[in-house]
Amino acid sequence: MFAIADLVTYYGWREVIAIFVDDDYGRNGISVLGDALAKKRCKISYKAAFTPGASNSAINDLLVGVNLMESRVYVVHVNPDSGLKIFSVAQNLGMVTKGYVWIATDWLPSLLDSIQPVDVNTMNLLQGVVALRHYTPDTDLKKRFMSRWNSLKYKNTTGPAGFNSYALFAYDSVWLAARALDAFFNDGGRVSFSDDPKLHDRNRSSLHLSSLRVFNGGQQYLQTILRMNFTGLSGQIQFDLDKNLVHPAYEVLNIGGTGMRRIGYWSNYSGLSVVAPETLYRKPYNTSTSNQQLYPAIWPGENSETPRGWVFPNNGKPLRIAVPNRVSYKDFVAEDKNPPGVRGYCIDVFEAAINLLPYPVPHTYMLYGDGKRNPVYNELVNGVAQNKYDAAVGDVTIITNRTKIVDFTQPYMESGLVVVAPVKEVKSSPWAFLKPFTVQMWCVTGAFFLFVGAVVWILEHRINHEFRGTPRQQLITICWFSFSTMFFSHRENTASTLGRMVLIIWLFVVLIINSSYTASLTSILTVQQLTSRIEGIDSLISSTEPIGVQEGSFAWNYLIDELNIAESRLVKLQNQDEYFSALKRGPKAGGVAAIVDELPYIELFLSSTNCKFRTVGQEFTKSGWGFAFQRDSPLAVDLSTAILQLSENGDLQKIHNKWLTRTECSMQINEVDDNRLSLSSFWGLFLICGLACFIALTTFFCRVLCQYRKFAMGHGEEGEVGVEEIQPARPRRSLRSASFKDLIGFVDRKETEIKEMLKRKASDSKRQASPSKDGQASSSPA
Repeated sequence: MFAIADLVTYYGWREVIAIFVDDDYGRNGISVLGDALAKKRCKISYKAAFTPGASNSAINDLLVGVNLMESRVYVVHVNPDSGLKIFSVAQNLGMVTKGYVWIATDWLPSLLDSIQPVDVNTMNLLQGVVALRHYTPDTDLKKRFMSRWNSLKYKNTTGPAGFNSYALFAYDSVWLAARALDAFFNDGGRVSFSDDPKLHDRNRSSLHLSSLRVFNGGQQYLQTILRMNFTGLSGQIQFDLDKNLVHPAYEVLNIGGTGMRRIGYWSNYSGLSVVAPETLYRKPYNTSTSNQQLYPAIWPGENSETPRGWVFPNNGKPLRIAVPNRVSYKDFVAEDKNPPGVRGYCIDVFEAAINLLPYPVPHTYMLYGDGKRNPVYNELVNGVAQNKYDAAVGDVTIITNRTKIVDFTQPYMESGLVVVAPVKEVKSSPWAFLKPFTVQMWCVTGAFFLFVGAVVWILEHRINHEFRGTPRQQLITICWFSFSTMFFSHRENTASTLGRMVLIIWLFVVLIINSSYTASLTSILTVQQLTSRIEGIDSLISSTEPIGVQEGSFAWNYLIDELNIAESRLVKLQNQDEYFSALKRGPKAGGVAAIVDELPYIELFLSSTNCKFRTVGQEFTKSGWGFAFQRDSPLAVDLSTAILQLSENGDLQKIHNKWLTRTECSMQINEVDDNRLSLSSFWGLFLICGLACFIALTTFFCRVLCQYRKFAMGHGEEGEVGVEEIQPARPRRSLRSASFKDLIGFVDRKETEIKEMLKRKASDSKRQASPSKDGQASSSPA
């Protein structure tokens, strides 16, 4: 039965009908099958039992009733004496044709193996049937036995031996008992019997129960049997703790033509497989769904395509479709006087999906609600779960609590909760010119203007007379030069190579900043800016003002249960007119501060009000609309595929355009702060400019220090004279004792003065060196 459950799951069926003989054998087997299917989230939809030895008429009536039901997967678990009678009646009723599935337990292969050769008429009854047979490996031991048996039984005749798997198990059972008895004697066991006081004759019974004896070593012998481990004709003989064979296995057979074709194996170790079980025993245990595999089967009606496994019942009952009887937003779904009685976007999507199915779906629409107010959708879904309806079609939102009791199709429309609030236009401000940049951006930009001006002044101060003068004049020059670069109107020329490099990079940065500022300011001054005191769901939660909710929507319970909003704050609204009136009045005049509803409704509402309101904040839930069916309904899966097909071929968008094309509004209000330029957009430019300034300053100071070293360093009077020329009023000092003030004074001198001093110093050194050489030359002759 667990093998059959794996077969049902492998082919994707959810329900089966069990046909069985009404005795202990049949009832116990079907009970286990029900448990095995339940573990796979499948079930037996109907149990068709017949008494042992039932007539053809009784079986005919049973199968006629079965044929009126939805499931087309039949599991036959009967005795061999009545099994073929089932298929004979089924063939007469046309139930062994395309679309039907017949699965037989091991009684059928055992029967066919025992009556070899099987006549053609019997095989014709079983075309397309799938059956299970106990698997016995084709070992040399088995082949030698079959050869000896054939020569023994058919010594004077010809033909196969008519052996089934139970015969092999019976043979191994005899050897099991013999081996266990041998081990029993080897362990010191003895054969002795004793009377059982529980057995005695009553009322002069002719059974003579008192003559029966009990084997005293029975328990020891039983334990010896359970410990046996040997290889027989049927395979390995070994028992587990539950006294079952350790590796039960079956062959999955497909009957076709004049024989049976093996399409795979089943074992409790690996599930369904096309590889022999004894090969898989050497691999890791694996029964995962992705590892299940069978060869293709030929089904009744010579059909190679796997049957769907169900049809709509032929008992005259169409599908009961519940449709919400809305009083608002009737473009989605509403009552209609013309057939089929309902209309709207949701109905057109459902009908288009139904038409894509490869089979007819008879259905009738049933309005849910009194038509005076919107129905409660949770109660509608509960009606489907309680079998009051077969499905619900409409603007039904897929949420967690509903998916626990029904099955939904693929969403055919995206949805989610949003907040709608009154908005007003932002008046132009005299300080609007400051809005393009954030405060941080303004501060960093201003600081860089001053920084670059200071860097250029340092680089130009020694060689450019325009950057020299009194301290006051130099400070004014730095500020003027810094901010005049904003408009590219600086009048000071740069003479140094480093200064020009820094200025070029800075002017590029200024160009980018100016362009961005101009674009942002233009957008702020020309695009209509709207604002609302409700910024989104968070500000709505923190306030105490009333909130509007569509009547019947799941948003009511969501706001109370999930967001902990007091029920007293919620106001039920029925239609667009109430939406408009409540928002226009506001909380002070008996209205609401905002409305929380699903996005599709809000899009229609905003377009109908000429965009006088806007959504604030972001969509704070994500969901969708789908069609609800009872749990494990195969229609939910097929319709999901059809909805995806509608989406891919564009028909879903065409239906949307037919019903829901409206004036488009800018859904969300424009937040000025969201459009302001921040430092994160320009930090790369500032980094490049900063690095350029750093490199230029480093190069400049290295060159200055080298010049200062030439002046300050010297031996004896040369060094002292050099220092006195720079600071004549200060006492003489060595290079190591030179003060920082001396260095600053050196840096403040013009470049031309420094070069002139270097030349004069070099000339003095040459003149001092010449007399000393002449003196040495005159003293040489002496």
